[in-house]
Order: sequence, then structure tokens, then C-alpha cells
Amino acid sequence: MDKDYRPFHPAPSKPDFTPPENAVDAHCHVFGPADKFPYAKARKYTPCDAPKEKLFALRDHLGFARNVIVQASCHGNNNDALVDALQTAGELARGVAVVDPEITPAQLEQLHRAGVRAVRFNFVKRLVDATPKQVFLSVAEKIAKLGWHIVVYFEAPDLEDLIPFLKQLPTIVVVDHMGRPDVSKGVDHPDFQRFVDFIRNNQNIWTKVSCPERLSLTGPGYDDVFPFSRLLVETFPDRVLWGTDWPHPNMKSHMPDDGQLVDVIPKIAKTSELQQTLLVDNPNRLYWA
Repeated sequence: MDKDYRPFHPAPSKPDFTPPENAVDAHCHVFGPADKFPYAKARKYTPCDAPKEKLFALRDHLGFARNVIVQASCHGNNNDALVDALQTAGELARGVAVVDPEITPAQLEQLHRAGVRAVRFNFVKRLVDATPKQVFLSVAEKIAKLGWHIVVYFEAPDLEDLIPFLKQLPTIVVVDHMGRPDVSKGVDHPDFQRFVDFIRNNQNIWTKVSCPERLSLTGPGYDDVFPFSRLLVETFPDRVLWGTDWPHPNMKSHMPDDGQLVDVIPKIAKTSELQQTLLVDNPNRLYWA
């Protein structure tokens, strides 16, 4: 583990909010254990181990029924830890993989049988090296044949340049963490309105209204992020997902309490109908249909 890496919260609180039946934590990770699933040699950071047992215990503690486990950059395109977690969970988890551009149809079928339903393209420059867009388009063509979708991770300043590429993708595209807006600018700023318009004008674009702990400038409580996530939940109720982001890799300011993160949900999805759509209907339609 890197010296400045913050381990996940050792004892998250029990949330006051009770998720609806069959609710899904649609963005979380497993890391290692490194002695069984080594981290990628070309990784940009080394986390603490965060094995499947800890994730599934947290799922139950928070009151969720299912997980969508997302491959993180520290494991590169070796999805062994992800597949192992999916095989243990069975129907209680689905996966988002990172794959080698040369992956074969047979290898994709193996991932599909394990529970993978999407691939992730990471454009955050501090986490991954640059990859030509044509490589991503080639992967997109392969996975579209399986009915998978694509998850993309980028930061707000890069959206404008990425839009032409994102419009070429042939599947549903899920944007991680609202495209990481600068919340100091407010929801009416042209930068965030560009993101809203992008979703409005492209019916295949979804987003995760997750990670207030990464976006907030005020710290725990995260009130400055709510206007952004609430706007997206209310404007695009059928195209939003929510997740904890456990074990919160590369958090520098603080380590969030996952119980407190769950208690954010009724502040951004203010009715039982919106909570049902956000936590149950949308993720089950996308990952288990």
C-alpha cells in the first residue's frame, strides 16, 4: 500500500435510510488480496487489499441486495479478482471489466458467463496512460455483440473533447460520477450544462450520481454536491445509477463513512418512486435483464 493511501473505513455506521427491496450498489470495487491477485505492474497507485468478503459484508450491512463490481485501474486488464468475486456472488453481482484490445470472442464469452456485462474506458490522465480512440472503438464493436454496455470515466475539463468520440460508441454509455463536475461553479455553469445537454440529446447516455465525497468542497455532509445529483435524478430518472465507490480508492481529503453515503440517497432522490427507479429498476434493467 502506498504511504499516502487511505484504507477504507473500518466500521461504517448503519444508515438511517433503508434501501428498497432488491436495491443495487452499482459502483464498487474489489482489490486483491495481492498475494492471490497481484496488482498490475504498470499501476499508478497501490491500494490496500479490499477483498470480496469485505465487500459482501458491507453490502449486507448497508441493506443492499446486489453489487455491480467495477474493475479498477490498479488491476489493469487482468480481471481475475473481479471474476472470482462474481463467481462467489452468483446472481447477487454483475461486473464491469477492463479488457485487452486483442481479447477474443471466446474470452469475452468466459467473462459473460462469470457475470460481466460491460467494459470500462478510463480517460482520467493521472490514472492511466493515453490510448488511441480507435482502440476503444474496436473493443466497443466486440462487446456490443454480447449486448454489453460501456462505462466511461473522465474529468469535467475533458468532456468537450470527448463528446465526438462518445457519440460514436454503439451501446449504452454510463458516465461515472456525473463526469466529475467542479461543484464550485454551480449547476447553471456552462460546463455542467454541457453535460446535461449531452445526456438530453443522446438517449443512450446514462450517468452515476455517485461519489459526493470526491466532488465536495465542504467535506462530510456533501451538501454542495446535492444540486448536481438531484438535477440529474429528476431530469433523467430512467438513466441514473448510484453506488458507494467502496473502498474509495485514492481519497486524499478523508475516508467516507459508507453509512453516511447511503443517507445521501433520500436527499438526491426525494421520493420513494425516484429511489425505486435509481436503486432497483435502472440497475436491474441494465445488468440483470
